[in-house]
Amino acid sequence: MKETGEIELSFEEDASHTEARASVNIRGATFSGFGRARRNPGDANLPIIGEELAAARALSDLAHRLVDAAAEAISDREGEPVHLRG
Repeated sequence: MKETGEIELSFEEDASHTEARASVNIRGATFSGFGRARRNPGDANLPIIGEELAAARALSDLAHRLVDAAAEAISDREGEPVHLRG
């Protein structure tokens, strides 16, 4: 069996902040993660850096949410708390 999915990244930016949202749909359940980056006023205006950092943080948040969801599903099935490392 092969399953495929796509992670969608979306960005919102202003002069000093970049926000990113990462979302994925797995078997009908949608999971989202959020990341933010702030540009120091003394730094050069290079939007790609903010986008990369915000995206990395959003993907990290998404990964943690997926691990938490898996742990909850296992706990529900086993009837006892489960702790997974992400």
